[in-house]
Amino acid sequence: MNSTISKRGFLQAVGAAAGVGAVYRTMEALGLAGPGTARAAAPDLRRGSGKGRSVAILGAGIAGMTAAWELSKAGYRCTVLEATGRAGGRNLTARAGDAIGEADSRQRVAFDAGGHLYANLGPARIPHHHRAILGYCKEFGVPLEVFTNDNRAALLHNLERFGGQPVTARRAMADIRGYIAELLAKAVGANALDDALTAEDKERVLDMLARYGDLNEDRLYRGTKRGGYRGERVNAGLKAGAFDDPLDFGELLESDFWRYKLHFDDFLDQSPTLLQPVGGMDAIVATFEKRVGRLVRRRRVVEEIRRTPQGVRIVHRPGAGGAAAALDADFAICTIPAPVLKDIPSDFSPETRAAIGSVAFVPAVKIAFQTRRRFWEDDHAIYGGISWTDQDITQIWYPPYGYHRGEGVIVGAYIWDEKPGLRFQGMTPEDRLRAAAAEGERVHPGYAAEIVSGISRAWGKVPFQKGAWPVPDEPPEALRRPDGAVYFAGDQVSALPGWQEGAALSAHAAVEAIGRRAMRK
Repeated sequence: MNSTISKRGFLQAVGAAAGVGAVYRTMEALGLAGPGTARAAAPDLRRGSGKGRSVAILGAGIAGMTAAWELSKAGYRCTVLEATGRAGGRNLTARAGDAIGEADSRQRVAFDAGGHLYANLGPARIPHHHRAILGYCKEFGVPLEVFTNDNRAALLHNLERFGGQPVTARRAMADIRGYIAELLAKAVGANALDDALTAEDKERVLDMLARYGDLNEDRLYRGTKRGGYRGERVNAGLKAGAFDDPLDFGELLESDFWRYKLHFDDFLDQSPTLLQPVGGMDAIVATFEKRVGRLVRRRRVVEEIRRTPQGVRIVHRPGAGGAAAALDADFAICTIPAPVLKDIPSDFSPETRAAIGSVAFVPAVKIAFQTRRRFWEDDHAIYGGISWTDQDITQIWYPPYGYHRGEGVIVGAYIWDEKPGLRFQGMTPEDRLRAAAAEGERVHPGYAAEIVSGISRAWGKVPFQKGAWPVPDEPPEALRRPDGAVYFAGDQVSALPGWQEGAALSAHAAVEAIGRRAMRK
């Protein structure tokens, strides 16, 4: 192409037909996109540089333990105050016998014992470019495996479309790409893009569209074996037979599949490869605890955050009652979620208090079921991945581990939109399970009969959390700066809300800032 406009027009056509990933790969080929960062380096504090200095860390989630690890290596005296009886914050894996507490309920996990029978009720996947958290997995020897996010055998379901029956992602994706490729081919053939494309470019684009959309010799879309064969067959077998007729284009447009579900894995933090620790996400918590667990004081509820001439004073009280105590330190790193922090008396500036009050958290809900058999594998050949529905449960996740075992744990709901999130949050745990099973039945007939037991987590009802992740995506600028000797960390002060990477990077920033300030004293 001979001009910037020509390149832009070509990229727009590629994007419309092939998605964001294809655009980025094309940009790389054209030299318009540089390589990504190879590694996010941990803070490099000089060993011994923190000797004689103390840091109070509020919260033993990923951000708090990251900060404690990096600071303690440099000689800082760290004390981590954790309001609950466990470390990890929103990193929570449920297994047989665990107790899951909320503000007004307590659930016992009734899964069978087994290394593959668990549910990550908080973070469950790590994108390949989240190099800080992956760096700790490598440093600490946490074994990883692939997390299957996108699976073309998984299902897309709209109550009002296709007779209320789910369709496979492979079929919907193949058909909508075929239709789009046909429309673009018609536009190119009608010379609608002559200002953007040369004659040679047009032939290449037409060839690309025909191959990408599997168009026939007349550049029309009439269906494709990419979506599978008639009669719910997927592979050809001994005899190929006929492939399915295309789904109706009008119904595809009236469905919500195209809004983001068909290109979900093109989002930067959802694109392959994604990873998970073998045996549960809390393996990351466990390995941090081995290194900094001695610094954590559990069931210590922060009641006040105050300035002192030397730094900070944190007033805290045992969670089960008892006398208040004060912790004096040169610095503090506060990772307490904003919906909780806003109600703690402090000496923060009006700007800081306003910033804290402006951060809301998503009332996300996760529900997991143990099933008597892995029906998604046996009946549908679904191995990992996510099915979507426009019902409140939103997603069904299939475990990308424990393949062909006799039973499994399926995520029967992952809800993050406010209205359905609050509806499920307001239910009793028992009612949540019943409602999720009933909605899952519309995606997988017979679903409820397969369920052995279930567990739920409504993050908006969890004390000392009050939500799953912060909105908006960009945190207030005031929380990226210290207020006196108090620094803020956690995903709520990063541009990666809801991701452990945001928590780790924010801790790195606070640690580095404290290191610079300490050197000036």
